[in-house]
Amino acid sequence: MNTAMDAHPVRLVVEDDLGRSRLTVFFRLLLAIPHYIWFSLWSIAVAVVVLVQWLVILVRARPAAGLHRFLERYVRYTVHLSAYLYLAASPFPPFDGDSPYPMTLEPIEPERQSRLGAFFRLVLAIPCVLLQVAFFGVLGGARGGPYGFYFSLVALVGLCSVLTWWHALVLGRAPRGLRDVTAYALGYQAQVGAYTLLVTGRYPSADPTAMLGGVARPPQHPVHLEGDAGDLRRSRLTVFFRLPLVVPHYVWLALWNYAAVVVGLINWFATLFMGRSPRWCHRFLSRYIRYQFHVLAFLSLAANPFPGFTGRSGSYPLDLALPAEPQRQNRWKTGFRLVLAIPAWIVCIGLYSALAIAAMCTWFASLATGRAPWGLRNLLAFVLRYVAQTNAYVFLLTDRYPHASPLEGEDEAPA
Repeated sequence: MNTAMDAHPVRLVVEDDLGRSRLTVFFRLLLAIPHYIWFSLWSIAVAVVVLVQWLVILVRARPAAGLHRFLERYVRYTVHLSAYLYLAASPFPPFDGDSPYPMTLEPIEPERQSRLGAFFRLVLAIPCVLLQVAFFGVLGGARGGPYGFYFSLVALVGLCSVLTWWHALVLGRAPRGLRDVTAYALGYQAQVGAYTLLVTGRYPSADPTAMLGGVARPPQHPVHLEGDAGDLRRSRLTVFFRLPLVVPHYVWLALWNYAAVVVGLINWFATLFMGRSPRWCHRFLSRYIRYQFHVLAFLSLAANPFPGFTGRSGSYPLDLALPAEPQRQNRWKTGFRLVLAIPAWIVCIGLYSALAIAAMCTWFASLATGRAPWGLRNLLAFVLRYVAQTNAYVFLLTDRYPHASPLEGEDEAPA
């Protein structure tokens, strides 16, 4: 079902080796100043060229090859500059939008486009622009000009870049998970840019598995997705009344929250003393985290059926795999668990914005078509998985740190 997504004409190529120079990382914003000047000048020319291209497509239903080439290079250059600025790549980017770079786009061939789609392009682009705002913030990204980076600091990519900045200064490497999240957002930004600038008539795909199809998958996390959630059909009636339907779950989840805090505190002291969680604590907290996952999956339209109230494994199409038995855990990590979880919570803040926008777009699409879009469903699943991994880490169900990569882990990958 996702083969169509893999065939999107705007495809991201990631060849970054995660190595970062501490010196260039520290001065990254200053080093990018020449690019900001060049980018601003290029953007002025693009505003004129895209208007001419729009008129050409309305007349011929095909873009002019020379104008297409100019706009394609601009979109690719935006990826190079954003990757450098947000620490998703290390080398200083070229100025031509054509030279090789560790994070770039494959060539985009001109193709026939619908005149009607081109005429209403800015209106049709509103949903994907909203999702891009969740990734980059208002005016965020390279398209925001010299101040775009500062606007994005409150959004997903900006938060990830701040965490990457600190990590790279200490270790000289970018965290793979944060790099993958940033690469996914940059790829989506490129698809939105190519669509709005008439480089392609193909609508942007929010599917992270297709966007990062050429990137190696990480080792499988102990907390991962399972179940059969391939059915994208949605009941228009339950979709329309989704918020009222979830009220009983909110009440029950609020009551369960209080009990989970008490049991979590007991579990923390017991794990510090014994080096592993008591079985009854592990079972109780596993059910709580799985139930919370089911409710969020139902609320966000990542899944369709009304969930049960027990958090039982295997009771929902989009389910969560958790460690079946308590694992031995490092006491130092246990003692400082809440401090260690702060970076993961920061990433969750950015992901919740993406979750809200993706759920809203899925709501409208499901009402119109009776189906959830494949790409948005996969984005919702990624966000819910990371939130569940963070909760499992905080409640000591595992001491494996949450992995921010949008890609699901491989079973056979080495630890």
